[in-house]
Parts: sequence; structure tokens; C-alpha cells
Amino acid sequence: MDWLDNLVATFLDFDAMWQVFPQLLGVGLVNTLVISIAATVIGVVLGMIVAIMGISRARWLRVPARVYTDVFRGLPAILTILLIGQGFARMSQQIFGPSPYPLGILALSLIASAYIGEIFRAGIQSVDRGQLEACRALGMSYGSAMRLVVVPQGVRRVLPALVNQFIAIVKDSSLVYFLGLLVSERELFRVGQDAAVLTGNLSPLVMAGLFYLVITVPLTHLVNYFDERFRTGRRKAAPPKSGLDEVEEQQTPPTALTYGSNT
Repeated sequence: MDWLDNLVATFLDFDAMWQVFPQLLGVGLVNTLVISIAATVIGVVLGMIVAIMGISRARWLRVPARVYTDVFRGLPAILTILLIGQGFARMSQQIFGPSPYPLGILALSLIASAYIGEIFRAGIQSVDRGQLEACRALGMSYGSAMRLVVVPQGVRRVLPALVNQFIAIVKDSSLVYFLGLLVSERELFRVGQDAAVLTGNLSPLVMAGLFYLVITVPLTHLVNYFDERFRTGRRKAAPPKSGLDEVEEQQTPPTALTYGSNT
């Protein structure tokens, strides 16, 4: 069973895992969450703008939104990160210093906004057009009707898809290490990779993978919960009524109503 011992020694060296655990928790996990949350927030804002442009009646708004979405959805994530991180490095150094951290967040935000824009567009267009027509009949402007009635309903319908997109951003954040992050800015994958190189063992990378699972698996179940909740509604369906009860109700004489006094 030498092969089994080799597998355990390569992937399940608990000493190596324990040694890298503090760095994964204190440095890698924090930076991964910061990158992912910041990219998601920026992506949501940009995605909503792209979605509104995409459903606009003006062609000069629809076409740029379509091109933007096609480009950033069509390019591989690693290519976008390298183009943004290296192409704007000199400009970023003048603003943020030598750290490529902001450029990594920017690249992920641009990728996320293209996907989130399509999610918002689908959610908004899924709202019955009668909602908009009813608002216009009540005297609301097109902008007010979209902002107060149509868009909130569309966003509510796509919440599970938005959580799924956040999970994708968490996993894509591991690609930011290609930009050469500082030691204090390393995310989970880079911390695990550095420890694996130093120890000559893959167990630190396995430990980093467990951290990713701790983040993504609960979110996946949360998505399933939201999806089921939105499909079935908050109220549970009432149990079917027995036909015998209906027959009994029909045979029972109605109660006489008395008006005034019986004198």
C-alpha cells in the first residue's frame, strides 16, 4: 500500500496544513473576501447601468451595452485580468502605489458587471409589461415606473442568480495572483501555493481548497433555499379539502338572519 501512503503524505499532511492555517485564515481568507465583495458591489452597480442601457429604446445606448457584454463575457477571465493589470499598471502606480490589488478588483468588477448586467436585464424583462402600462396609466413617468415598480420586481426574481455570480467571483479571485500581489495582499490560493512550494507538499493547497468550500458550499445551499422560496412563495399551500365536508356543508340549512325584534 505504498501508493496509498504516498497519496496521504502528498495531500493530507496535517502538519503542513496546520502550519499554513493561520496565514490562510488571517491573510488569505480576508483578502479573498475583500476582493470578492468589492468586485461584486462594483459589478452590481455597473451591471445595473449596463442592463438599463441594454433595454433602452435608444440604439446609441443599446449597442455599446451589447458590445460591452459580449467582450467581457467572451474573453477568458485570466486574459482580462492580465490585460487590465498590466495595461494600466503605470497609471495605477501613480494613484495607488505599487500594489496591483485595485487593478485585480477592477478586472473582476468588469467581468462580473457583464454577467450581472445580463442577469438584471433578464429579470427586468421577465416582469409583465402590464405592470409598466398600469403605472403609465396612473400618470407615472417611464423612469419612475421602472425605478419604483419594474426594476425592484426584476431584481427580486434574480437574487439566486446574483448569489451564484458571487460564488463565481470568489473562485475567480484566485486568478488575481498572476498580477504579483504583495505578501500582505495574498488571497487563499496564493497563500496555499507559496506554502506548497516551500514545503514541497500539496497539503497546503488542499487546505486552501477547504477554505473555498467553506465559503461556496453554504452559499450554494442558500441559493437553493432562495430559489425554492421564490417559486413556492412564503405561504404553504393549504391541504386539499375533503369532498365529504363539502357535502355536509350543502346539506346543512343556512342560518336564518333576523332583522329587528321578533315581537
